[in-house]
Amino acid sequence: MQDDVIERLIEQFRTLPGVGYKTAQRYAFSIIEGKSQRAENFASAIIEAKKKIGFCSVCGNFTDKEICPICSHRDRTIICVVKEPKDIIAMEKVKTYNGVYHVLFGTISPLEHRGPNDIKIKELLARVQADKVKEVIMATNPDVEGDATAMYIAKLLKPLGVRVTRIAQGISMGSDLEYADEMTLAKALEGRRDID
Repeated sequence: MQDDVIERLIEQFRTLPGVGYKTAQRYAFSIIEGKSQRAENFASAIIEAKKKIGFCSVCGNFTDKEICPICSHRDRTIICVVKEPKDIIAMEKVKTYNGVYHVLFGTISPLEHRGPNDIKIKELLARVQADKVKEVIMATNPDVEGDATAMYIAKLLKPLGVRVTRIAQGISMGSDLEYADEMTLAKALEGRRDID
């Protein structure tokens, strides 16, 4: 039997994605066995991030400002559409992309009762028209929902005369962008194709 305080700490670590009991236990013991200052710094960083980090009012990226640095300094005529903010971090590994992003905050998924009105498609259409966008790159995950969402958005954008492309399939079907290495993402971005 472990102390209730230790169990509570373990359970808090278990609430993180992908963290099982054994890993949570190692994290908890690491905090307990470490110096108090380290634990205080860790707790302070979590609290500060939770208080200060929000979403960019333009693209939906994580930021501590009203408008993120990417939206402030990049070419707004090319938009790369992603499912969630952490996908931007993955795409930024490429280091050759100079456009901006748009976070949908989900994908179309009839099984989860999530339709086009439940994600940020209207906002994307407004940006495309306001910023005179030339190309929209669909970088949703290569799975059924990601493909369906890309096709749906392409059909909405085609009448506006905007080039709509899809990242190449160097990324395995069913995988998430956040886990792809930078070389695979770079090749997928370079090999993008028009969506018909």
